[in-house]
Amino acid sequence: MAQEKSGVTPTDSQSDYSGKEKGGLTDVNVIATNIEAVGNDVGEAMGYAKTMSDEDVEAAIRVIVERHSDDPNFPSRPLALAQKYLDTPNARSAPGGAELFEELRVEAALITINSPYPEVRAVVDNHDNPEEHCLTFRAWVIGIVYVAFGAFVNQFFSIRQASALPFRRMITRPDLWLQPGITVAANVAQILAYPAGRLFAATLPTRRFTTFGYTWSLNPGLFNKKEHMVITIMANVGFNTPYTAYIIWVQYPTRFFNQKWALNFGYQILTALSTNFIGYGLAGVTRRFLVYPYYTIWPANLATIALNRAFHEHSHNAVEGGWRVSRMRYFLYCFCGMFVYFWLPDYLFTALSYFNWITWIAPDNVNLAAITGGIGGLGFNPISTFDYNQMVVMTDPIISPFYSTMNTFLGALITFPIIVAVWYSNTFYTGYLPINSNAVFDNTGVSYNVSKIVNADTKFDEAGYKAYSPAYLAAGNIMLYCFFFAVYTATIVHAFLYHRREITHGFRALVSRRSAFELNNDVHMRLMSAYKEVPEWWYFIMLCISIGLGAAGVGAYPTHASPAVVLYGVFLAVIFCIPVGIILSVTNIQITLNVVAEMLGGLWFEGDALSMNYFKAYGYVTTAHTLAFAQDLKLAHYVHIPQRITFTIQTVATVVSSFVAMAIVNFQMTSIPDVCAEDQKDNFTCPGINTFFTASVLWGTLGPRMMFGPGKIYSYLLFGFLAGAILPIPVYFLRKKYRMFEYLHVPVLLAGALVWAPYNLQNIWPAVPVAWFFNFYVKKRYLGWWSKYNYITSGAFNSAIALSAIVIFFALQWPNVTISWSGNDRPYEGCDNDECPRLSIPAVGYFGPGVGEF
Repeated sequence: MAQEKSGVTPTDSQSDYSGKEKGGLTDVNVIATNIEAVGNDVGEAMGYAKTMSDEDVEAAIRVIVERHSDDPNFPSRPLALAQKYLDTPNARSAPGGAELFEELRVEAALITINSPYPEVRAVVDNHDNPEEHCLTFRAWVIGIVYVAFGAFVNQFFSIRQASALPFRRMITRPDLWLQPGITVAANVAQILAYPAGRLFAATLPTRRFTTFGYTWSLNPGLFNKKEHMVITIMANVGFNTPYTAYIIWVQYPTRFFNQKWALNFGYQILTALSTNFIGYGLAGVTRRFLVYPYYTIWPANLATIALNRAFHEHSHNAVEGGWRVSRMRYFLYCFCGMFVYFWLPDYLFTALSYFNWITWIAPDNVNLAAITGGIGGLGFNPISTFDYNQMVVMTDPIISPFYSTMNTFLGALITFPIIVAVWYSNTFYTGYLPINSNAVFDNTGVSYNVSKIVNADTKFDEAGYKAYSPAYLAAGNIMLYCFFFAVYTATIVHAFLYHRREITHGFRALVSRRSAFELNNDVHMRLMSAYKEVPEWWYFIMLCISIGLGAAGVGAYPTHASPAVVLYGVFLAVIFCIPVGIILSVTNIQITLNVVAEMLGGLWFEGDALSMNYFKAYGYVTTAHTLAFAQDLKLAHYVHIPQRITFTIQTVATVVSSFVAMAIVNFQMTSIPDVCAEDQKDNFTCPGINTFFTASVLWGTLGPRMMFGPGKIYSYLLFGFLAGAILPIPVYFLRKKYRMFEYLHVPVLLAGALVWAPYNLQNIWPAVPVAWFFNFYVKKRYLGWWSKYNYITSGAFNSAIALSAIVIFFALQWPNVTISWSGNDRPYEGCDNDECPRLSIPAVGYFGPGVGEF
């Protein structure tokens, strides 16, 4: 077997450290506590520390303080020790100074041969075997088959509404659509890939072949963790169907824009491939900002790696409390438990999911439902759900850092009384509407009928608009838009204040063409230097070709849109992908660009819904794809998959997924009778497509000027842009001066306010105690247990929910098997489900300005 390669040069002191110089294992545990690391990592670091000179340690201490003073993910105790050492004159000769220096020597060694972050050290190996096979025949076969299957299922069922469930809510942002049908997540592929890989390893012949000088085999040996991760990355890429399918769906059907030419497969595949590969190209170009830096943790990746490690490593090392359970066995315990339990809140006893027990006292009480309701209300309820799936809407409490979950909750909590005040004061006529709906209403309190404001050419009909009604938003939706505006400017300002040095450093390196390995000298970069890098120009060429494909798709077909819309959208993505990506990689909170894309698209292409949709696709969606691809590049970076293999598998998976998804769209449009009709017999009613169409008309045809322009009803919400730009500045200086502001993260705080309409406090408050328990209490007191099992817990829960939902859907919901009893019906009785307004419509039949007054 090949010698394992570490990020450092192996020495005898590293390999045989026993801790005897300092009193044995006891001192290892003491140092581990002081620098917040587990004993195994500390033992390895203490061995390497012997090779470090005092000057090396001094330099490392200064680096710790310089790099991590504003780093919320770096452990506070070693940072405080480093700061104490630098602040103490003649620190090494001061009382206790020698011991402090030796502890910092170990910390300096630790961050040299491993990650600075306990989260990463918990699951990511700081060793690698470059000769371990990963892109094998069986990985190709399993990966492509799973990608095709996942793309097929996700696209086919994306337009189906399952009638078996008693409660369905429509939302105006498809990216937050509460999927009523079936969705196969990538973690399902990760689980199923293991038995498939083992089966191939047991049955395929081991004969070797030579092709063009390259020797390969159908079965090179045991199915290993790198092969497994190759399949997982392919699933991550391929299970996300092209967003442009939404555009095509609102174009083709007669009930929408009735543009029959949209069925052209060439048009469909050009736009689908271009949006995906623009994101891929941008991800590659921005690797110096989002993938290579040590501080871009990407917490969501850690659960994926932990699950992969559980399948392939069966360590029985004891942790606190004598736990010797292997990761795999622990995963199975958690998986089976959640798989069985999820049947209760999802199907058998749905009151456990929407536990709006306070409204049961008086179901028709409008005020009670508005404040405490978990369906259409604000969810102010101390015990609001027993459904783990409800808790992870905004952030995964087990994966995300505790400060991130807490900031998100505080953002929602702070905006809660504002929404209440707006609703009860009838500001913006919100009293005539439900408090927390995300629908758009007319002046009679019913859903806005967009057909009344468009002509036969789907263009804006001003006369029809003036004879009908302005568009109105509910109080929760108003707050949502205001804080969306604020979070965009706050994100840019925050990135400048806290990450300007790293961003500037990255741009200079990109221009000077300096080696990424030279500039990011952490352990994983050193390990990855064993493989050939993918040059930036590969990604840049891909980006240019993809923009050309998009321009061809828009310009060569009768879209009546300028091909320049592709460039405008990409320009928006270029502005935001780095600051948004940095925040996501550090906090696990993603700032989506859907609202700013809709607003800018509506302003630039006023009265043209289709052009607005294209701008939205090439601005908002390509940014989302950029971040998703960058996250996968970091995943491959952590598990040490060669860069050119990652490039290949992402490219192939994207092509396969795009072709399969577009083929399914064509089949659905031409072969499903009455598709998208409200009474379609198989429930292919296209709920997400209907809301996308409404948003297209409101933002594209009606345009943002009619709602947010000068003198319009919601123009004051634009002050959110100014507030977001200002707020990070005082917080930045307060964090420098007062410790209590150390973990206040303004963009994440503002993102917490985005929970409203259609979600509420029910979707964030229950996550707080879970986050506190795992990422504060357990992490502080039982770091060994947390390091071994924390991310396995999240991976097991999420995987079990995904597979359990699939079984429930096909076994019961697809054939419309329902269970009607109080535990399933009670939550949906009364005003919480009906979303009752507080005020009745005036006797004149409408509220607000009448015809000719707006």
